[in-house]
Amino acid sequence: MTSMNFTRKDPPQWLLDFWKEIDDKTFGNGFDCFADDAVCNLGVADWHGRDTIRNNLRQFIDRGFTAHHDVVEYWDGGSIKMFHGKVRMTFDDKSPPVVRPTMTHFFYMDQNDPTKVSRWLGAVGPTEF
Repeated sequence: MTSMNFTRKDPPQWLLDFWKEIDDKTFGNGFDCFADDAVCNLGVADWHGRDTIRNNLRQFIDRGFTAHHDVVEYWDGGSIKMFHGKVRMTFDDKSPPVVRPTMTHFFYMDQNDPTKVSRWLGAVGPTEF
């Protein structure tokens, strides 16, 4: 068994910059928080490498909606960071309503460079029942 203490904190700038890149659909330097060989398991995604994560998120977001991420809480456990938030999804086709599903994400920091994320596990939704 492993124990870890978490401290609730304000979200770090790297996390805010990352979400802003997605919200603004710029997909630039905010992704520098990931190690080159980072792994992302977001829902059913199994993406390997920072550039693959960036490119696949770009393709997903560019499929008919705009996202806006809001931080509800951020917990720092040292080598693991936890994020809880809401994402407002506004669809290009105005017939579906705007949705605000809950998000939960775990960011595992790289052992060799603890300023970089080596693994991102996340879940969003559901967007409807």
